[in-house]
Amino acid sequence: MGLVAEFDIGCQALPLAGVAASAPDATLVLEMQYNHGNRPLFLVTVQDGSPSNVEAALSEAYDVGEWTLVGQAGETRRYQVLPALSLEEQLGEHLDDLAGLEALATADAIIQRIDVVPAGWRQTGWFADRDAFSKFSSFWQQNAGFRLHRLTRDGESEPPGDGLTDRQHEALRIAYERGYFDIPRRASLEDLAEELGITPSSVSERLRRAQTQLIEETVATTWPPLPN
Repeated sequence: MGLVAEFDIGCQALPLAGVAASAPDATLVLEMQYNHGNRPLFLVTVQDGSPSNVEAALSEAYDVGEWTLVGQAGETRRYQVLPALSLEEQLGEHLDDLAGLEALATADAIIQRIDVVPAGWRQTGWFADRDAFSKFSSFWQQNAGFRLHRLTRDGESEPPGDGLTDRQHEALRIAYERGYFDIPRRASLEDLAEELGITPSSVSERLRRAQTQLIEETVATTWPPLPN
C-alpha cells in the first residue's frame, strides 16, 4: 500500500521562494509543466495578499523571466511564469547532489501540491512505498532542510480540516473565538477584517472557502446522490 506525505523542504533557493518572502500575505501554489525543456513552465495560483505586491515580487524576482496573469476569479489569480533559470542553474550552488535531484524525477511518486513559502516549499505527494518516500526524504535531509508534517497510508482518512490553508484556519479560528458564529452574532465581518488586516469582502470569501472545504471533507462524501 502506498503512502501520502506532507513535508517542508527548507531551501530558500527553490523557485519562487523569494516571491513568497516578498509577498508574505499571499498563498502561492505552484504547478510545474516539464514539457518545456530544461526550464519547466510554472503555473502559479495565488490567493489572498495584494495583487500589486505579488506582481511586483514576480517582476523583481531573479528567477522569473516573464509572467502573465491568465485568469482571475474573486481573489484567486492564475499566473503563467517563465523561469529565468533552469533548476540546475538555480540550485547548483545550493545543492551538492544535482544528479540526485534529477533522479527524484523518476521515483515512484506523484507530487500533488507545492505550496511556495519564504523558507522553500511545502509539498504533498503520493509515494508507491516506503522506499520511494525514503528517496525523497533522504535527499532533502542531506541537501537542505526537511520537516515531515504528515505520513499516512493511502486510503486512511485525514483529520478534518487538513485541506484548509493556514489563512483559512486562522480566519475560522478568529471568527469562532470572537463569536461570529454565535446566535446572535457577537462580531461582524468588519470586526474580523480589522483583526486580520484584510477587507470585509476578503474575510467573507475566505470563510466561505473554508466552510466549503470542511463540508466537502466531512459531510458531502457521505450524502446519498440527489434524485434526478
